[in-house]
Amino acid sequence: MKKSNLYAKVVEWSEEDRCFVGSAPGLVYGGCHGPDEKAVFDELCSIVDEIIEIYQQDGKPLPPPTAGRDIANSLQKIA
Repeated sequence: MKKSNLYAKVVEWSEEDRCFVGSAPGLVYGGCHGPDEKAVFDELCSIVDEIIEIYQQDGKPLPPPTAGRDIANSLQKIA
């Protein structure tokens, strides 16, 4: 398993920006954006991989994982 799989990745439509915005809570906020949802997700995955690599190169501990916390169902309760 890749370390990037430990982080939830969110792509959502921003009415204000009129585009999709990708983030990885706890790791990347507002990491990328664009008109195509799939392309934004693909770019976000690459960004998360790069950030993890930078943490490792700098010898810094990674932020706590966010995947596996049932975020999707938690958000359902808010909606």
